[in-house]
Amino acid sequence: MSYESAQANAIFKALSDPTRRRIFARLCREGEQTVVALTRHAGISQPAVSKHLAALKLAGLVSDRPDGRQTHYSARPAALAPLRDWTVEMAAFWQGRLDRLDNLLNRMDQ
Repeated sequence: MSYESAQANAIFKALSDPTRRRIFARLCREGEQTVVALTRHAGISQPAVSKHLAALKLAGLVSDRPDGRQTHYSARPAALAPLRDWTVEMAAFWQGRLDRLDNLLNRMDQ
């Protein structure tokens, strides 16, 4: 998947919100959790946490597993591939620019 796809745009949009980044990071670090558990540490209401989880799910960053009256959410770190690809491309782009600048400055010093 290209980092310019609709799915990649959804990932970038979902992770643009700091609360969603914190929820996603918590799921990555601590594993599967219920909405109740996530709300306990989020500092926001349960409906707000549910909205953030819906955005993360839409972007493919989390999956849910209904279990009776509760829903358990898990992170899907592999879904970050478009973000990784973009970061790698940007790092290579800027490294090339910096290398050319370094060469130019070295030639100017001679």
